[in-house]
Amino acid sequence: MINENLKLSGQLNIVLRDKDGNIKEERIEKNLVVATGLTFIASRMKDATATAMTHMGLGSGTTTAAAGQTDLVTLLGSREVLDSTTASSNTIAYVASFEAGDATGAVTEAGIFNAASSGTMLCRVKFNVVNKAADDTMAVTWTITLSAS
Repeated sequence: MINENLKLSGQLNIVLRDKDGNIKEERIEKNLVVATGLTFIASRMKDATATAMTHMGLGSGTTTAAAGQTDLVTLLGSREVLDSTTASSNTIAYVASFEAGDATGAVTEAGIFNAASSGTMLCRVKFNVVNKAADDTMAVTWTITLSAS
């Protein structure tokens, strides 16, 4: 009998830099792949009719991440186009840079989406506040790993 258990896990690496490029804060956070994200993954296994993930958003919502969520609670600014998407073995990494003036404020949540607005959210995370000043930049690398255990 074959017993295969697939597991998805996600991790964000957040790096906040001041206007001179000095690291102010760096942290790693775990995320939740939401129900719409699981449906998206299953549909992409069938064919490519579901649009690929293209954007990342940062927000200030404090609601705990839950499977039924479809968007960030409180978006800061607008969603950023991903700088890169790299698939390797059983992982995919999404990278976005939030420049000075983008997503300024008390950042407490993030999400991956397949559109600049509306669309499908793949995953969401809520974390302790990262205070992004107007002249700070923030780089987020979000890695999703699929494993059999």
